[in-house]
Amino acid sequence: MKVWHFSEMAYYPAWPHLKDSYRVVIPSRLFDPKLGADLYHRYLDEWALCDALGINIMTNEHHATATCADSVCTIPMAILARETKKVRLLALGMPIGNRNDPIRVAEEYSIIDVISRGRLEMGFVKGVPFEIAPANTNPAELSERFWEAHDLILKAMTTHDGPFSWEGTHFQYRSVNVWPRPYQQPHPPVWTPVGSTGSATEAAARGMVIGVLNTGWVRTPAIFEAYRTKAREVGRDPTPDRLAYMALIGVGQSREEGRRRADQILDYSRTSGIVAPQFANPPGYVAPQAAAQMLKSGGAMAARATRVQTKDGRPINPRTMSVDDAIDAGLCFAGTPDDVFDQLMAFFHHVGGFGHLLMMGQGGLISHEDTVANLTLFSKEVLPRIAELGLR
Repeated sequence: MKVWHFSEMAYYPAWPHLKDSYRVVIPSRLFDPKLGADLYHRYLDEWALCDALGINIMTNEHHATATCADSVCTIPMAILARETKKVRLLALGMPIGNRNDPIRVAEEYSIIDVISRGRLEMGFVKGVPFEIAPANTNPAELSERFWEAHDLILKAMTTHDGPFSWEGTHFQYRSVNVWPRPYQQPHPPVWTPVGSTGSATEAAARGMVIGVLNTGWVRTPAIFEAYRTKAREVGRDPTPDRLAYMALIGVGQSREEGRRRADQILDYSRTSGIVAPQFANPPGYVAPQAAAQMLKSGGAMAARATRVQTKDGRPINPRTMSVDDAIDAGLCFAGTPDDVFDQLMAFFHHVGGFGHLLMMGQGGLISHEDTVANLTLFSKEVLPRIAELGLR
């Protein structure tokens, strides 16, 4: 199993000043550039440490929010491509349905792949509903734009005989000729995050690696099985390295220390969904049937608040969940190294196995010192015990 350290580079100093929305409408005067510079360097140092620990690196991006100060995932990835030498680099990822220039995305990923000497894994995401407004895109066209951008990027990265033209529905180019071409041939591995069986099926048909986030004990098995089933239907072997799961992880020398670290990291989950209701479900973002169901259940925010469930089906609210809740839901593995290993193994077997663990080892208010200790102890005491999991 490959393990990837993930952080959203949160700008948590703004959180005490926010109430009903941590996204879209918050004024940028709450960002102190001097303090922000310190935080960026801190997060980059923690990622760079992973090169010595044998933990791969994952970045992502969000926009107009204090929960994630990484608004362009390829910028820290480019820095880390030079600062690290061994670990793989995953950007999960780039919201190509909300970007107006897919060719620029192809260029950014290609140059990072070359600088890193072929260590890049590129992720394409459709993006959360909160970011439709900042991107000024049409939510009803998001899926179409996403897949057209996906196809254009891969064609641009794999065409080496000079320019070609692209006359699509959403993107038009007279002369596409990406320089440099990527280091890995035909192109770096392609990932996408999914949260439903339908999205898993689409990704399986195209041979993409899927990462599931916050789907937990109840929802993950069906998503993984949908991927495996579709992959077999189209003649692909659904090996475990096609499947990734994200969990918040707090490990300590004592159970109390590990759970304290997990509790601080969980502030990521408690804050990331706080958004003004008008941005939660823009018209056309989900299918009409799903939108109708949301309205019947009290709206998008109410549906989101009860989407996470424990093993026995008890709904929990991500904004208020405890460490016990998060462990029982399969969102978090916490405690001593033995605790974390046992929880991870139980989940691994419950969902039928997977080849990648996306480890959120930093989040919320956890300090730099605790983050370094968390990553180091995991690398020393847990990583060797799961290295052979998910391999075939």
